[in-house]
Amino acid sequence: MFDSFPGGASERLMRPAYHEDFSRVYESGIGFLSKLERGQNFKERGFSSWEAFVAGEWAKALSLVEEKREVYAKQFQKASELNVTERRLRVVEFPVTPYVQWELFVLRLRVELGDKIKVIDARKIMDVEERRPVPEVVILGDAAMYEVVYDDDGNAAGANRFTDPELIKETSAGFNALYGRAEFFFDFFNREIAPLPPPVVN
Repeated sequence: MFDSFPGGASERLMRPAYHEDFSRVYESGIGFLSKLERGQNFKERGFSSWEAFVAGEWAKALSLVEEKREVYAKQFQKASELNVTERRLRVVEFPVTPYVQWELFVLRLRVELGDKIKVIDARKIMDVEERRPVPEVVILGDAAMYEVVYDDDGNAAGANRFTDPELIKETSAGFNALYGRAEFFFDFFNREIAPLPPPVVN
């Protein structure tokens, strides 16, 4: 699973070019979007909820998640208008990192608005990750695929763009297999995340 991905030919896009290319392809009639999220620590500067989270203001961080409700609702409305089915798979390591604990509250809002998100315990894919972690990837139908790239500080820095049809097909099959093994979001969230105390941010 994902065996060909590391050797696939790609084009590096810096962040503005990635966003522009993503938007163009997304609106071209792709049919579906699949996102596999593997990293456990990222930075989301400019998102007021994340800023409150890193400042140690947990209650405020959770309340500020609501600021994204209208933005996300518009995203899903656009997806519906374009007939794009979106799915996301979130890999979670244990113990849960403070970032992932926060992010799952953000994803909870997305699920409430209709996003099809599942979660999988990283310990349950050890067979898949014997040689390397599964890729951090966004697949836009059979048209393009992006490996999201982050700098050493955890900030989004762009993406590697893949267009080889066979590689996209293979990666999509891997995503589908893991998505089928994963838990529904709220089953995982209610059991593993909701009971946790506020995270300690270093």
